[in-house]
Amino acid sequence: MTKNAIWMLAAILTLSGTGLQAQTKRSDDFRARYELKEVVVMSRHNIRSPLSSGGAAYQRVTPHTWFAWSSPSSQLSLRGGVLETEMGQFFRQWVVSEGLLPENYRPEGDEVLFYANSRQRTFATAKYFSAGFLPFANVEITHALAEDKMDPVFTPQFTKMNDTYRQQVIDEMQAMHGGPLAWMAAQQKTLTLMEEVLDMAHSPAAANDTTHFWYDDVQFKIEKGSEPKMTGGYTLANSVADALVLQCYESESFVPFGSELTMEQWRAICEVKAVYDGLLFTTHAAAVNLAYPLVSRIREELNRSDRKFMFLCGHDSNLASIGAALGLQLPETENALELHTPIGSKLVFEKWNDGTEDYVAINLVYQAVQQLQGRTLLSPDVPPMVLPVSVEGLTANADGLYRLADLDTHIGKAMAEYEAIEDVPTDVRAASHSEAASQPAVIYNLQGQRLDTPQRGVNIVGGAKTIVK
Repeated sequence: MTKNAIWMLAAILTLSGTGLQAQTKRSDDFRARYELKEVVVMSRHNIRSPLSSGGAAYQRVTPHTWFAWSSPSSQLSLRGGVLETEMGQFFRQWVVSEGLLPENYRPEGDEVLFYANSRQRTFATAKYFSAGFLPFANVEITHALAEDKMDPVFTPQFTKMNDTYRQQVIDEMQAMHGGPLAWMAAQQKTLTLMEEVLDMAHSPAAANDTTHFWYDDVQFKIEKGSEPKMTGGYTLANSVADALVLQCYESESFVPFGSELTMEQWRAICEVKAVYDGLLFTTHAAAVNLAYPLVSRIREELNRSDRKFMFLCGHDSNLASIGAALGLQLPETENALELHTPIGSKLVFEKWNDGTEDYVAINLVYQAVQQLQGRTLLSPDVPPMVLPVSVEGLTANADGLYRLADLDTHIGKAMAEYEAIEDVPTDVRAASHSEAASQPAVIYNLQGQRLDTPQRGVNIVGGAKTIVK
C-alpha cells in the first residue's frame, strides 16, 4: 500500500466522524431552543480548467502532457458540475431536516435568491448547486452582465484610492511574514520540488524562457478601478501551482508526471498560491475596500426577514478578502490540499432564533480531497467537511453562536473603514511600488543561476526575456 493510499484510508476514517460537527448534526436540545431562520452562503466555484490554454505558460514549463481538461480554459469542469450538484443535495437534506424548507420546495416571492458572478465557472457552479438543492424548481441564477464578464460586486477591485491609503496597503503587505520577498523565499524548497516534478530543465520554456521559478523582481500595482496585481516571476509559479492542484483533483491522481508526492508536499504546493493570494487580497486595509460590495450584501441579507436562503457564487479571492475585512478566523483545513479556501468551499452564515433574539453561526464547508476525487455522494450521514469560523473581537455563546446584533455592529465597523477612505487623485507613479523598485533589475540565465551582468544568449532581466548577442 502506497503512502497516499494509507493517507486516503486514514482520511476516510476521519471523515466518518465529521457528522458530530456544527451544521451536520445539531443536538435535540439545540433544536428545542433554536429555530433556523435563514442561510446565507458565499461560495467559491468548483473545479475548473486552468485559466489559460493553448501555449499557456503552465503548459510550456514541462515536456510532459497535462491532463485533458473536460472544459475550455477557465470554465467549470464536468467533475466540478457533478460535485456541486452533490453539495446542493447535501444542503437540501440539511435545511429540510432543520425545517427551514419543505421537501420538493418551490420558492415563493423573494424567499430564495441565487446570485453569481457572470463568469461561466461561477454561474455554472450556482446552476449545478441549485439543481441539487431545489430539484423540483427551475431556479433562475441572477447575474448582472454578459457571459464571462466580471460583475463589479464580485470583482475584488479598489473603488477608492489616495496615496496615503495606498502606502498603508503596501505597509501591511511588507508586514506579512517578513515581507513579500521573504515570504516567497520561504517557498524555495517547494519551488525547487515543482521544477523537478515538471522536469522544467527539459521543457519548451527551457529553450527560450527559463528553467527556474524566480521571484526577486516582484512588483505590485495598487490602483483605483483595478484588482491588486502582482508582476514578476512569482506569477508563473502561482499559475503552475494552480494547474498542478487542479490536475490532481481532475485526474484522481496524486502522482503528477510520475512523481508521487505526499500530502505535505501537495499542501506546500498550495502554499505557493496562498502566498500570492495572501499578499494581494488579505491585508485588512486592502480587504475592506476589495470586499465592500459583498460585505454590505451579506449584512443586508442577514437583516432580512423575508429571505430563507441566499447563494452567492464568486471566487477564492472573494472568500479571502471577506475574511480579512471582517476579521474572520478561517480555520486551517483538514483533509484538503488548500490551506484555507478549498475549491468549491462555502462560507456559510446560519441565522438562528431562540424565540427572542437572532444569532449567527459561521462555518466553512467544503468537500474533502478524497470526496472531490471520488465524487462521493453527500448526506447528513456522509457530510462534507464543516469547520467553525470564529470572529476576531466577538465572543460566541456556549452554543457557538454570535448575537446578530453584535455581528451586525462588527460588520458595520468594517464598512465604516471603507467609507472613511478619502477618494482623491493619486500619484500614478506610486502605483507600482515594490521592494525592488529602487534596486537594479535581477538577472538570471535559463538555468536559474543569478548573474551580475547579462551573458551572451538568453537572459531573464527584470522578469523579461532578453537576448544578448
